[in-house]
Amino acid sequence: FDMDGLLLDSEKVVKRSWDYAGKELGYENFGDHIYNTVGFNLKRRTEYFKTNVDLDFPMDRFAQMTREYYYKIADKEGIAVKKGAPELLNAAKSHGCMIGLATSSRQIHAEQSLKRAGLYDYFDGKVFGYTVKPSPEIYLKACKSIGIEPEDAVALEDAPSGAISAHAAGMRVIVVPDLVQPPEEVKQFLWKQAEDLERVIEMIWG
Repeated sequence: FDMDGLLLDSEKVVKRSWDYAGKELGYENFGDHIYNTVGFNLKRRTEYFKTNVDLDFPMDRFAQMTREYYYKIADKEGIAVKKGAPELLNAAKSHGCMIGLATSSRQIHAEQSLKRAGLYDYFDGKVFGYTVKPSPEIYLKACKSIGIEPEDAVALEDAPSGAISAHAAGMRVIVVPDLVQPPEEVKQFLWKQAEDLERVIEMIWG
């Protein structure tokens, strides 16, 4: 499982935090950049901003501001769990599946977010954002963390970069789109596509 945008309805809050921080730093409608960077970790997003926004983009300041604003929203409004997430995780457990996490988010953010949502204890293995999607590395490590060969595993993703990562690792891929629909070159290799995680239960177990 990916996390942001798949299990948690967090990408919309990230966009709000980017709009806020961008405006404070003199960049209008900065949240729109999320559509090009869904699934990126901090390193890859930094490279994107320096290439596409400003070579001297103040990433450290931006990251601090967005984190503070994100958690302000999270504390006040909460971060919703995506439809069908607990039910799918329960179904996987009941069928004896090992469950791994492959998220580009930092470990501290991912752990706090999953614990708040009551989803943390479902996972038998976890890999966090020091590896970069669309490289297959993160999914290869996630499979290894639960003792499963990639060809015997299914990856669930919302973002095209994550889908490419999982496919390159040799996994079957199910995409449940959030902010971004998969482009045609991604659709060609998908195992399945679903409108929500509840539908995934039917797709896998009937």
